Parts: sequence; C-alpha cells; structure tokens
Amino acid sequence: MADYFTHFSCVLDVSSPDKATAALQLLDRLHLEEEDADEPEFSGFALSLQDGPGSSILWFHDDDGQGEVEGLVRFVLRLAQDIDLTGLWGFEVAYTCSRPRSDAFGGGAHVIDLGARKSIGWISTHEWLTAALNGEAADA
Repeated sequence: MADYFTHFSCVLDVSSPDKATAALQLLDRLHLEEEDADEPEFSGFALSLQDGPGSSILWFHDDDGQGEVEGLVRFVLRLAQDIDLTGLWGFEVAYTCSRPRSDAFGGGAHVIDLGARKSIGWISTHEWLTAALNGEAADA
C-alpha cells in the first residue's frame, strides 16, 4: 500500500511582531471554535514564528506530510482581513508518494491578493503537463 503526502513550507512577513502574535492567537481561537467540527476549515498546517519571539515572519508548513492547501489558503485570507494585510503572497506545494506510482507525484503553486482578500490563481503541474502534451498550453 502506498502513502500519499502533501508538503509545503512557506513564510509570510506580516510587518510587525504584534501582527505575528495576532496571527498565532487567531489560529488558536479558530482551532478552539472548530474543536468538535467533523471537517475543520483551518487545519492541515502548522504555524510558528520563523525566528522565534519578536519576529514578524510567520512560518507555515504541512503537518507531517498531511498538508491541507485549502485550509492554509482559508486561514491566510482570514488573517489578511483581520490584520489588514496587503500585497501579493504565494506558496508552492509538492505531492509525493511513499512508493513509485505514475500518477502520484507533482506540485503546484498558489497566489493570493491579500488586499483584495482573494485567491487570484493557482497551477497544478499535472494539469499543465497534460495540457502541454495535448498541445493546449503552448505559451505556458
């Protein structure tokens, strides 16, 4: 049997230690609110301060290979609203497997407009490759 993994590791500079602390508190509060939820919205990632206390840089990463891209996107959009973040931010993701499988490896990337509070684009390497091989992605 094969095990499938979703990996990511990315940082977001929120410009001040106070905003970074607010981000940690927000995630704690959301986790408490979702404690009994069958499908929590803000799960599948870990969050810490990249350089320890006093840092403005948040470090997001998958939770032991069980990353939830959608949970991370939802949280960053919520965070942008709560602490008034602006600009573009993005991250990459890798899909891996414990055994060689022809359809089990790939990746992707997501871009979020923090000020507009929306995801503005994403790409899957699997979908790009399929389109390119079918002659549909000549400019990609």
